Amino acid sequence: MNVYVSILLASVILLAAFAIERTGRQLRMPPVIFLIAAGMLAKPALHAFGWTLAGLDMMVPIIGTIGLVLIVLEGSLDISLSRDRIHAARSAMWMALLGFLVCLVLLVPLISMYFAFGLFKALVIAVPVAVISSAVAIPNSQFLPAHGREFVVYESALSDILGVIVFFALVHSDGSFLGVVEGLLGGGLVSLVLSVICAIGLAMVLMHSQGPIRFLPLLAGLLGLYAAGKLLHLSPLIMVLLFGLTINNPTLITRIPRFSHWMSDNYETTLNEFKAIAFELTFAVRGFFFILLGYWTDVATLLMPKAWLGAVVVLFIIYTSRSALLRVFGGELGSPLLWLAPRGLITVLLYLTARMVVPVPDWVGGTVLIVVLVSAALILIAQRRFELPIKAPRAVVPDAVEDPR
Repeated sequence: MNVYVSILLASVILLAAFAIERTGRQLRMPPVIFLIAAGMLAKPALHAFGWTLAGLDMMVPIIGTIGLVLIVLEGSLDISLSRDRIHAARSAMWMALLGFLVCLVLLVPLISMYFAFGLFKALVIAVPVAVISSAVAIPNSQFLPAHGREFVVYESALSDILGVIVFFALVHSDGSFLGVVEGLLGGGLVSLVLSVICAIGLAMVLMHSQGPIRFLPLLAGLLGLYAAGKLLHLSPLIMVLLFGLTINNPTLITRIPRFSHWMSDNYETTLNEFKAIAFELTFAVRGFFFILLGYWTDVATLLMPKAWLGAVVVLFIIYTSRSALLRVFGGELGSPLLWLAPRGLITVLLYLTARMVVPVPDWVGGTVLIVVLVSAALILIAQRRFELPIKAPRAVVPDAVEDPR
């Protein structure tokens, strides 16, 4: 495939993703379903012209990782910190933690018995499907009131972070309990300290930046620090979340006397421009990832009876445990929040790593993708039953730029 064909296909993928996102919004359906389906349909269509997309084994994880960073950043840019939101953040934190742990407690024994795996291998396979995907949850929570959207942002972002910390603590350990604990301490405490330092530094750069070129170096620095953190086996997703929170709540820095005048006079305009660029990039990366994931998927694995049986078991555990927890932490939003537990980008990324560590049959990949598709489709229940007559507008994006979600 020559360079011009590659450019043409990339352009078509972006335009298709844009059309699918718009259509999904009009039909009030999660676009992820249509994006993956479009990728599946594109495979035989390209083969008819004798074209094949090469290098997807490397391309899909890279695009997915960049998308994960941008989506957590995008979600954190929606959060305004204040005393009256502390309760919602605390409830979301407990919901993310307990939801993750309960899923593991219920899934690990089943995986261990079926595959005759030890505890370590069972945990590595279970963690990806125990994590809520912010890539799907955040864009599809817009029908909720403001405090409901904040709950979803906190819960899904924290679930992503928790899942990444635990998963890579497992993967990079020697399989012993002590090795996992050392990985958790290194990935948790050290990550938190370094993330605070890096996030504040990047935020101060944006607050004081001038000139026409401001955002690309900042995003390059953010992605570079994320990659460096992963190479050190830390969890730099915490840094991404803290960076977004800091730049959207600059008083966290300016209340310090030494930096009270650090923020430039046109910071509000700068912040709105940065948000618009972040939204555009997130749309592009998310669209590329899910379409390429659909192309990359072996459709035969989705037709295996074992794949569907495994998916039914996983989905039953996810939603029954979530229903019980929401009675305690969900408040008046318990019913719609029940269905906002999608698995998606982070689930796929972690599973791609897990299968390299713990060999599993091909049908397990089918189970993972079915869980992703069905959990995204179940969001429709919440949207159709609980959509509010008045939807809060997103005021953070300038009028001239439409939110790509």
